[in-house]
Amino acid sequence: MAKNKRRRVEKSALRHPKASAKYVHGVAKPSNGAVKKQRQPTQQQHLKPTIPFDRDDRILLVGEGLYLLLVPFAPTASASSRKPYYTNKHTTTSGDFSFASSLLTHQSCTSLLATSYDTHATLLEKYPQAAEHISLMLDEGQGVLYGVDARKLGERREISRGKGWDRIIWNFPHTGGVTKDVNRQVRGNQELLVSFFTSALPLLSIPHGTIILTIFDGLPYSLWNVKDLARHVGLKVGRSFKFRSEAYPGYRHARTLGNVEGGGGWRGEERGARTFVFEVDGEQGEKGQEGGRKRKKKAGDSDSDDEI
Repeated sequence: MAKNKRRRVEKSALRHPKASAKYVHGVAKPSNGAVKKQRQPTQQQHLKPTIPFDRDDRILLVGEGLYLLLVPFAPTASASSRKPYYTNKHTTTSGDFSFASSLLTHQSCTSLLATSYDTHATLLEKYPQAAEHISLMLDEGQGVLYGVDARKLGERREISRGKGWDRIIWNFPHTGGVTKDVNRQVRGNQELLVSFFTSALPLLSIPHGTIILTIFDGLPYSLWNVKDLARHVGLKVGRSFKFRSEAYPGYRHARTLGNVEGGGGWRGEERGARTFVFEVDGEQGEKGQEGGRKRKKKAGDSDSDDEI
């Protein structure tokens, strides 16, 4: 019976020449007679991760520990008669200073100041592993600063003194809290980022200082419209690229409320994310820089050349 089936196939191939190139004696072949090539790796797979700073840049890392404060949302028209709605607003990069440690040990950065909103004691309570990273930073002569509000960076003399920062980096800012209202979440994040951009702009070195912001891909992050927020304060996107955590060995994206017992299954560093490099945008940005420096001098701060 198998022989009869093969004969029928061969006869069909004789009647239909095109079929003979596809199926002869039970063997499938490409229509052009050539062996089908395997899919080649995409160009993206061959590209090296983009590193948006040089090893000798003066780098300020914002939010290397937990960033947590209580602020009221502005009441909506429908809720104007209600009591102010408060939310826990917490933001983190690595949480445990592992990003700062990676910049030091694997990127050979020479001038780092890593900041945390938390006190030293609270930070270690939430992230015991941070002690090792902090010790490494201090042993190598790098700076670590606690109690830093990202909205008021210039108020800390350790940050505002000396020449400007070549790179101000904040990874994965995000607001949290008890509300599940997407609009409130988006508005809270936007307010935080505008305040951050405004406080960071006067601290940049002239003329090539940049603010580097990394956020997750997709909703709700795309609703933040970070490009428009930056433009509002005098910044523009110089470039953007995919964030690749493998460029920073040892880096772990920690939860804002501390370690999860047993490690948990969530791995923030494995989620898709994008980095935006913001530059000073023309006259508006220059005015923002100058205005911030005037406020600093009025407060009695010094423009000495001391560095951290």
